[in-house]
Amino acid sequence: MRVVSDCYLDKAEPAAYAALGSTASAVTDAAKRVGLDRRLVELVNIRVSQLNGCAFCLDLHHRRALAAGEEPRRLAVLEAWRETSLFSEAEQAALVLAESITRLPSHDERCRAEARARRVLGDEAYSVVAWIAVTINAFNRLSMTSHHPVG
Repeated sequence: MRVVSDCYLDKAEPAAYAALGSTASAVTDAAKRVGLDRRLVELVNIRVSQLNGCAFCLDLHHRRALAAGEEPRRLAVLEAWRETSLFSEAEQAALVLAESITRLPSHDERCRAEARARRVLGDEAYSVVAWIAVTINAFNRLSMTSHHPVG
């Protein structure tokens, strides 16, 4: 049994971490294939990371969002996105779906979020946004359990 003194799960089980990285790469490729804007992808990553309280992923995806051309103003109000008109219908549908996947509300609430996302985004983009939310949730848990520092 290998012991890693810093408790970083990615270092303790590099093959498992590489598999998660491969999943993230496949999801990124799928997002490009269905035409999802990189800014929408990063909004989902940031919103899920806000819900989970993952400082490492918030820092990383905030920087990636800015690099993709996201506006600092929209990032500043993302936590309260329902209270503003700064987000498109597609972004709102993606955020509702991502929040539903992260919070796992009642069956009826999940069905409404899924139906809205399918209607607004279409089935292919719905599937990719769901995978984005699932994947960032996994990375949030990995980083939080590993206590990854924000550099």
